[in-house]
Amino acid sequence: MNLRTPLLTALLCLPLIACGDRPSADAPAGETTLGQKVREATNEARKQLAEGNISVSSDSGAKVEISPKGDLLINDVAVTLDDKQRALLMQYRGQVVAVAEAGIEIGVQGANLGARAAGEAIKGILSGNTDKIEDRVNAEAEQIKASAAKLCDQLPAMLATQQQLAAAVPEFKPYATMDQSDIDDCRDNGNMKLP
Repeated sequence: MNLRTPLLTALLCLPLIACGDRPSADAPAGETTLGQKVREATNEARKQLAEGNISVSSDSGAKVEISPKGDLLINDVAVTLDDKQRALLMQYRGQVVAVAEAGIEIGVQGANLGARAAGEAIKGILSGNTDKIEDRVNAEAEQIKASAAKLCDQLPAMLATQQQLAAAVPEFKPYATMDQSDIDDCRDNGNMKLP
């Protein structure tokens, strides 16, 4: 699962929305039209996270998923699990969902920032008042960095659960690919891969 997709989609739409209309009255405070459109588009992804199977990355080409009920499916075949193993799978799934949801929210925040920055720049150019635009944009960008840091802070617990799961369910071990370098990369660069 790539958490950068919602942000990339939002950024690609910026030129179309930046000078557009105002968000609807029921939009969350501070949300731009672009942010609202991205939020609407990501609602389906949120629903799929909650209700659908979650894919686990696999370099082997195997189809590996965790169902909402805690089933481990490898190439559509359920692995036999005891209650403890299923509980670990559910815990891990919950952590993956939480990180993915945080990534989606960061994408929406980025879309809002991009639209506001474009709008501020256009207003500044038209009015001749470009002072402090960069300061306002940078302040909001810092909030997004803080959200990203909180996302990265969730990863050590997810890694610990993944390691417990790999030890408890031998069939899962080949797919437990997250390691400390992913956490370090997230903190250093804001880049990460999800299992």
